Amino acid sequence: MNINLNILIKKFVIFVSLVYTNSIYASDSYDFNLYNNYGIVGTIHTPSARTFEEGVHGLTLYKGTPNQTVTLSANPFNWLEASFFYTNVTDRPYCYEPGDVVCQQDFKDKGFNVKIRLKEQGKLPAIAIGLNDLAGTGIYSSEYIVGSYGINRTDFHFGIGFGLLDGSDLRFNNPLGYLSDRFNERSNVTKDIGGSFDAGKYFTGETASPFFGVSHALGNKLLLKAEYDSSVRPGLVPFRIPESDFSFGLDYLITDSFSIGVSYERGDYASFKFVYKNNPVKTYQQSEYTRGRLREGDNQYTQLINNLEENGIGVKKLSRNANSIGLQLTQVIHPNLQVVEQIIAQASRDAGITEDIKKDIEIANLLAVSEIDDDFRNNAQTIYQRGTEKRVFTNTRLQFRPFLASREEFFKGALMVENDSEFIIRKNLFFNTNLKYSLADNFEDLYIPPVDVFPAQVRSDVKEYLNKLNDGGILIGRAQLDYHLTPKINHHIMMSAGIFEDMFSGAGMEYLFFKPDTNYSFGIDVFKVRKRDYSWRFGHLDYENTAATANFYYRNYGTIPFDMRVSAGEYLAGDFGYTLEFSRSFYNGVQFGVFATFTDVTTEQFGEGSFDKGITFNIPIYGNLISYMWKPLTKDPGAKLNRKNTLHDLLVRLRPIN
Repeated sequence: MNINLNILIKKFVIFVSLVYTNSIYASDSYDFNLYNNYGIVGTIHTPSARTFEEGVHGLTLYKGTPNQTVTLSANPFNWLEASFFYTNVTDRPYCYEPGDVVCQQDFKDKGFNVKIRLKEQGKLPAIAIGLNDLAGTGIYSSEYIVGSYGINRTDFHFGIGFGLLDGSDLRFNNPLGYLSDRFNERSNVTKDIGGSFDAGKYFTGETASPFFGVSHALGNKLLLKAEYDSSVRPGLVPFRIPESDFSFGLDYLITDSFSIGVSYERGDYASFKFVYKNNPVKTYQQSEYTRGRLREGDNQYTQLINNLEENGIGVKKLSRNANSIGLQLTQVIHPNLQVVEQIIAQASRDAGITEDIKKDIEIANLLAVSEIDDDFRNNAQTIYQRGTEKRVFTNTRLQFRPFLASREEFFKGALMVENDSEFIIRKNLFFNTNLKYSLADNFEDLYIPPVDVFPAQVRSDVKEYLNKLNDGGILIGRAQLDYHLTPKINHHIMMSAGIFEDMFSGAGMEYLFFKPDTNYSFGIDVFKVRKRDYSWRFGHLDYENTAATANFYYRNYGTIPFDMRVSAGEYLAGDFGYTLEFSRSFYNGVQFGVFATFTDVTTEQFGEGSFDKGITFNIPIYGNLISYMWKPLTKDPGAKLNRKNTLHDLLVRLRPIN
């Protein structure tokens, strides 16, 4: 069987090559790309040098042998692909201690993958490098250099693999060994839990192995794939000895967002995958302008207000002097200042207003855009002013809450009804609530304690909270009172008290210097907090602390746009240190980010990994913003308070980076 499959794939490659021999035009980019079984743009198991457009994100569910994998993927930039995976590996126990209840289940693993495209296809192939399982246990640890070249509707991939991808009979001496002897030795030691980076291991090993693949698009719905898979079999992942090194697959696009795929892998077993992929450029549409209703007797100013309100821009006050009109606006729909300005311009034209318009825009009654000066205010006549500040916004939705990588089972989760409400009591005074009700969950089976517990257990007891979700009744996730003020232009203060999140309540304040025409801001926050008890209501445990941090924010508008935050101070567990955060935001609410926290907690106290790190996703799915934070380990050091809003989050809404 091995011989027949080898012959078959060789004939297939020759056939495809002959078909396109007469084609002299290579595509600059091959557009028909899909995630492979592991949520990386590629063929079946092997990667390609292709990446999706920036902002694209996806979810891949894969069922194979011996592993079943869930992967969340994102493209913060055109040239960067990042993914988080969580896998269940059968035929390998969770541990090797007989009688231990944890050992009575399959092995679980999670990790982080990254691929960087070094060049696009031109006359020469596209080139990319990638690293898999950066911060997991290391059983999937591998690196690769791969090239891709597309001709019409066929894409060819060829690469060199290290680590798990170095299992081919065609392996050769590691070419990087000619640069330095250190590349010739690779540690095969794995970590029991994961969470640490091992940069000295990347692209190392005495040998490296080639891999290659080919995909061909039939129409716009069907993708045929074949590959030579160089994965180690068996190895740290207990893949069976293969019948062949070749795999074949077929992907079918159900819609632009959903696809399914089947594969016959290594002459041994069939596999299945389901993929959700969203391209915000294609799925996000700017709000179309709608002219407000004109009633008999309405003047041009009333018409302007109606036009703005009809398009999601609330008018708090309208005034005018001899030369200009002043608009004080409160808007919550549009996260894009350019869109707001376009709507104002169109609304003014439709109302027959030719005067210059100055605007102040408030977000949660915080002045985010300021164009109205004291000279205008002192000489302006008020035409319209909203009679009341009281408003209520409420949203009830179904919410799915996963809990990954528990030592009890591959997957734990809950289907909940959640209500988020915002009560605007008066100017600058807001009350936000989050109420939860569990419809179904299996959190009651979470009973195995964490491996490492810090003396101040602020996050590692999360299972105790999840266990109470199924006790019935309405649970309180938030009951937070906020008072906002801007005592001086560009200087903002928010004072808060109540239940901030699932685990903590308290009181405190935040100060932020934010100048709209600059790309930096800075501030401090101080919060006295108490640990909530596990009932999700108003009781507390004994633990309390004062957490205080200084924060610096920087927004880069250059060739590589990004947001950076540096914070330093005391964390919830009483440890001191600093956090580095980098993120990329898009017009439609999509956000990808990474962070790392280093504190004065010793490696022995912290446990495996020695510092906190993770990635964040904010993804809109059918109108709801799904937020998820992945951390290799749930640890107490480096923990921060999860408030609903920060001043910076509120004020940057009208300053999208792209």
